[in-house]
This record gives sequence, structure tokens and C-alpha cells, in this order.
Amino acid sequence: MKIKLFPLVFVAILFLNTACAADSTKVAFKVLEPESQHPVVFTTAMQLIATYHYQKPQINDKFSSEALDNYIRHIDPNRVYFLESDLKDFEKYRYVIDESIVATGDLTPAYEIFNRYQTRLKDRIAFSVKFLNDSTHFNYSLKDSFMTDREKAPYAKNTDELDKLWRKKLMYECLTVKATGKDYKTYSETIRKRYENLQKFASKTKSEDVFQLYCNSIAELADPHTNYFSPRASEDFNTSMKLSLEGIGATLQTDNEYTKINQVVKGGPADKSKKVVAGDKIIGVAQGDSDIVNVIDWRLDDVVALIRGKKGTTVRLEIIPAAEPNTTKIVAIKRDKIVLDDQSAKSSIKEVKRGAKTYRYGVISLPAFYIDFEAARKGDANYKSTTRDVKKLITDLKKEKVDGLILDLRNNGGGSLQEAVELTGLFIKTGPVVQVKDAAGTTRNEEDKNPDVFYDGPLTVLVNRFSASASEILAAAIQDYGRGVVVGEKTFGKGTVQNMVDLNEFVKIDNKTVGQVKLTIAKFYRINGSSTQHKGVIPDLEFPSVYADAEFGEDASEHALPWDMISSTKYEAVNVVEAKLPMLRDNHARRMKTSDEYNYLLEDIANFKSIEEDKYAPLNEAQYKKENDEAEARKKKRDTARKDKKVTNPDLIMDDVLEIMVDMN
Repeated sequence: MKIKLFPLVFVAILFLNTACAADSTKVAFKVLEPESQHPVVFTTAMQLIATYHYQKPQINDKFSSEALDNYIRHIDPNRVYFLESDLKDFEKYRYVIDESIVATGDLTPAYEIFNRYQTRLKDRIAFSVKFLNDSTHFNYSLKDSFMTDREKAPYAKNTDELDKLWRKKLMYECLTVKATGKDYKTYSETIRKRYENLQKFASKTKSEDVFQLYCNSIAELADPHTNYFSPRASEDFNTSMKLSLEGIGATLQTDNEYTKINQVVKGGPADKSKKVVAGDKIIGVAQGDSDIVNVIDWRLDDVVALIRGKKGTTVRLEIIPAAEPNTTKIVAIKRDKIVLDDQSAKSSIKEVKRGAKTYRYGVISLPAFYIDFEAARKGDANYKSTTRDVKKLITDLKKEKVDGLILDLRNNGGGSLQEAVELTGLFIKTGPVVQVKDAAGTTRNEEDKNPDVFYDGPLTVLVNRFSASASEILAAAIQDYGRGVVVGEKTFGKGTVQNMVDLNEFVKIDNKTVGQVKLTIAKFYRINGSSTQHKGVIPDLEFPSVYADAEFGEDASEHALPWDMISSTKYEAVNVVEAKLPMLRDNHARRMKTSDEYNYLLEDIANFKSIEEDKYAPLNEAQYKKENDEAEARKKKRDTARKDKKVTNPDLIMDDVLEIMVDMN
């Protein structure tokens, strides 16, 4: 049967709706087993990936070995549950998973390993509750520390060694609460509730949850955008694509035992609140004024379910700020509907004085590349699309006689490939915009065929670490044609195309919905032949990024497809900025040397790197408070300096872009 393929070139946005309250009834852990349909769904999903994925992974002993390691890593990422003896027991499965994929469909490894984890989890929760009930354990005057990053740490050799590790873990968790001024009764009860809630939710784990986890641990070996979606996850994913959801507007990901905000959606409630940013870790969730429910160690979909809710209701999040990882804060966000209009292009005019002259520049902020396909198919003359909206905005800006145009693609995660091509076409004559190479090795050009240049004035494209996919296609094309200057941070590096495949096309089991597979089927290449995958787009004038070396971007995944090159396609560069680039770079460097905000950025980068590299957190209260006080003093010093200079809402990159535009005139 032919697969129905629907190209996906956008970053999926996980919007949050529908509340889920925790059941207060304690339920014992169940011994989980695969459901009757799982073996055939498993082999079908995995063989589809092996056959149709861009890279066509070889299902052999090497693949099997990596699959086992990845599954264990997904279950116990910080190595705080399994013992060394458990890992030895699991070794019997190291070279048999490939056979289950191509022939047997045997899911014994998945469920035996997960059931062992449940046993260890139950034991650790019992240990935690007992430990927290004894105040004599909490001596914070000693010089000691806890290893917070245990991704590569050895597993505990025995229960005594694991108990020692958990004593430090619990002391650290309590210290984060104690440092806010809470007494023993409060901080011990807070952490105890955390583990009681963990047990409550973990006990609700179903066979389908284990199956999805196992499938995804294997699927992502092909690349991080290849996934299996259970029926429930498929419904959530398909709903999220409609851009008319109710929630806070954020993408989330699992980061060891934490749920981390991967991206804040432009125009959504979280973005409008200005209270959370990418990199913040969510450790607690509350509905309205109710008690905070701690969500450390929770599965991602359970955290999502707790954050979801109806429009107009309030969710409170307890977070560890990315910029201040030794502190916590509680933020309230009112849920709202995420609609297409919130993602629409918007314009503004910014002014900058240079000598006696005042320059005026049009800024078009573009949160996503969108098109109302349904309205377009129906022949609606006024259907919404990125290119149509931007053309209207440029027309209005021309009437204002602006001196240049800035296209702001920061935090734009992508969207319609068609719109990326057509929007690029507003600034160039006819020609290729991007090359697409499929799994068969066939390369085609996506081209602008309209000979009109709608805007031919000075142009700057502004990008950051969260500009991805379609954003990178446009920025790369503008750069390769030499049509404008690309300014900002290195982009995300997502240069791949995904398709959704409905497994019900292949598996018929009592009319059951069996889920979907999202798999990578093509790669994007710039017109000069270089892939946008992994490396992203390097701006002509680059700013250092706080997130450059953190776990953001395609290069943060060990399974990401590599960067490579193909032949350049034929195109005629206009190179209107090439001669000016040396001067622009010199002036940019000179401005940065005297910029307070630039020095703040460098300070933040150094601090962030230090935090990332330091795998230990102090268990000494005085030292812990000293580090927090230093961070707070640094923040107050900046706020005072900005207030004295009457700086509000500083935007270092935009301020410099305005100067760059003047230099280009």
C-alpha cells in the first residue's frame, strides 16, 4: 500500500489545553505487559522507518545495542534508580532488539526493564519518605555537594551506595526550599509531597505509555524528529497543528528529571506574560490558587496534562529560571486561545538619529510562516498567508517612506515551505530559493518564479538560536544572493523534512486506532549546496548567544543528521552588501566594545557556561545562599544602571541592527 505523505517543515508547537487533576487515591504499581496489538504495530512502525527514512538506518546488532542504551537512558537519565546489577541483567537484550524489529515483534525487553524501574522507583520513594521524616539528617553546615548532572556517572554498585546518593539528592532538594526562608517542617513536607505525588502519577502508567517510550527510544536513533505517536499522542499532535488551541503557548521537553521550556510561542500567553523564557525548568504546577503540585521526575505528557486548561483560567508554574538556577519562583499565567492572528506578521517603525538626520526603518516581526490552506483551496480571495500579509505591511511602510526594512525572524520556528519561498521572492528576481534532496537521492529546486522585485531597498534579516526550518531557508537565501545582511545568533539548524504516516493504513486490528509515525524523508540544502542541517545559518554579523553551547539547537542531539554539501544550483547573486560587509563588521565590533548591554551578554554567557560545566551543587547553606546573593546583586546592579541611563526593555541586537541599517544607507 502506498504511504500517504504530507510534508511537515515546521517545528511542532505543543499547545496546552484540557485540565487534568491528580487522583488522591494511592494505587499500587502494576506489572505491565504489552497489549495484543503492540507486537505488530512495533514491527510495522520500525520497518517503515528502516524503509522510508532519509538515512535508512541499518537494523543490526549495532543498532540493537544503541537502542538498549537509549531506552535505559530515557527511563533513568540521571542514573539514580537502577543498580549496576540491573544493568548486568539487561545485557541479555543487547543484541536481540534488532531481531524483534525484523521478525518476532518481541517486547519482553521493554516491559521487563520498565517493570524493574517501577520496583526501584517504589523503593526510592519509600526511602525518601522515611528519610524526610527525620530532622537529624539535615545538617547544612558541612562542606559537601551533590552531583546534579549524573548523565555519565556510574550506577550505584549496591543499595547502600544508592542510599548515600539519595541522601544527598534529598538534602539538595530540601535546601532549594529552605533557602527561601522555610523551616524544616515546611521544606520536608514540600519534598515529601513531591515523591508522594510522583508515586501517585507513576502508578497510573499504562501499557501504551511504556510501548510509546520504547518505540521512541528506538525511533530517535534515526534522528531526533522521527517519532512514534500513540493514539493519544497522535490526537494531541494533530490538534496542536490547528493553531487554535487554549493554553499558555509553549513547547516543552524532558531534561533529565525536569520539564524544560524549549520555546515560548510568539504572541501566546507565556510570551505576553514576560515571566518565562526558554530554558526555564518547571518543577511545580497549580490550578489557580490551589496548592502547587511538584512535577519533578514526571513524564512529559503528565506535566502537559496538568498545565492544560480552559481559556481564561489561571495556571501557576513553579520554575527554576535558566538565568538563576539556584533559585525558584512562582509565576501565574492566564490561559488563552492561540489563534492564527497571534502568529501573523506585524510591523512597526523605529527611528535612529545619526548627526542631524533622523532615519526611519520598518520592522516586520514574523513569528511563523503560515498559510490558510483551507481558505485558499476554497478560492477565498482574502485568505491569510505570510507573503500576502508582509506585502501589505511593506506597502504601508513604503507610504511612510522608510529608509530600510528589517525582517525579524527571531524565535520563528518555521512553518510553510511554500511561504518561505514566496516571501523570499519579494526581495529577489526569479531563481531557486532552496534545494530539497529526498531519500532516493533526487534533488529538486523550490523556486521563485515571479520576476517582480517587490522591495529593493536596504534589507536586514534578524535571527537567533530559535529561528528554525523555514526561517533558515529564507535567511540562507538572502545571504547567498547577497540581497541583504543577516544579523544575530547562529540559527537552530533544522534542515530536515518530516512526514506523518498513519499506521492504520498498514495495521487493521478490530477497528482500533494504533497511532502514527513521523519520519524524516528529506533534507534542505542552500542554493550554494551547503545544508542548513546541524550547522544552521551563521549570520554575517554575529552576536554570541547564551544558548550557543547549551542544549538548544539541532547540534545538541547526538542522533541529529549530519551537515553535508551537495552541488550548488545555478543562481545569479546580486551581492548588494558584499562590498559593505568589512565596514559593517568593523563598526559593529567598535559599538560592542563600548556597549553595557553587550558586556552584560558576555557576562551572562560566561555565567551560563560556568553553570553548565559545574556538575555539583553545594549542600552547605552558607555557600548556597552566597551564590544566590551574588546573582541577585548582579541583577540589581544592572537594573540600577539601566534606570540611571533611562534604558527600558533593552534589545541589544535590535539597537545594533538600527545602526547597521544607517551604515548601509
